[in-house]
Amino acid sequence: MAGCRRPTTEMGEVCKRVAPSVREEEEEEENGDGGVDPAAESSSAKLYEDVPEMPLMALNHISRLCKSVDASVRFYVKALGFVLIHRPPALDFNGAWLFNYGVGIHLVQRDDARRAPDVNPGDLDPMDNHISFQVRTFVHISNSTMQCEDMEMMEKRLNEMGIEYMKRTINEEEGSPIDQLFFKDPDGFMIEICNCENLELVPAGALGRLRLPRDRHNPPLRMAAAGNDEA
Repeated sequence: MAGCRRPTTEMGEVCKRVAPSVREEEEEEENGDGGVDPAAESSSAKLYEDVPEMPLMALNHISRLCKSVDASVRFYVKALGFVLIHRPPALDFNGAWLFNYGVGIHLVQRDDARRAPDVNPGDLDPMDNHISFQVRTFVHISNSTMQCEDMEMMEKRLNEMGIEYMKRTINEEEGSPIDQLFFKDPDGFMIEICNCENLELVPAGALGRLRLPRDRHNPPLRMAAAGNDEA
C-alpha cells in the first residue's frame, strides 16, 4: 500500500470549506428565532404516515466484491480487528465471512465480469460511498484541549500498517467536534473511523420510530466457547 499521507494545511482548509455548506443546509430549515420550522417538521412527520413498524433489528452485514479475498481478510483483521467466522457449506464459491462490533463483512472473490460499482480508486474523498465505524469516546483534557485517545490509537495503527489516510475535524463551531479518519481497503472501498457519537441524534418527526440494535450474537458464541472448554 501507499505510504501514509499526513494531513496538510491545504487538506485542512478543504475540509473546513466542506463543513459550513452542511450547516448552511441545516440553517435553511430553521426559522429566525433558532427553532425548527413547524412546517418542515410537519412535512417530515407525513413521510412516515403510511410506514408500518418494521420487524428489523439491526444491520447484519455488508458484502464486498474483492480482487483478493486473502488480502482483504488480512486488511480487515489487522487494521480493524475483525474476526473470521465460519461460512455455510452451501456457499461453494471463493469468499470469507468476518464479524465484530455487531456487524458482519462478507467478502466475495470477484471476476472480470463483476466489478464493484461504488469504488473510486482515486483520491480520498469523504463524499464517496463508504462505511463508518464509531470509536469508543474515551476523552481526556490536557492543557485545556480535549483529546480522543482512541482516535489517536487508530491513527497510529494506520501509520504502522503504511495505510494512506485523510484526517479532518468538522462541526467545531457548533461545540460538538467530530474527528474523522478516511482510508481505503485493498479494493479501494473507503472506510471512515469517527467519534460521531459526539453528534446529537435528532429524529426529524419520528422520535417513536427509532429502534436501537440488539446483539443476538454474544450468547451463542459464549455457549459455543463453553462447549469447547468442556470438550
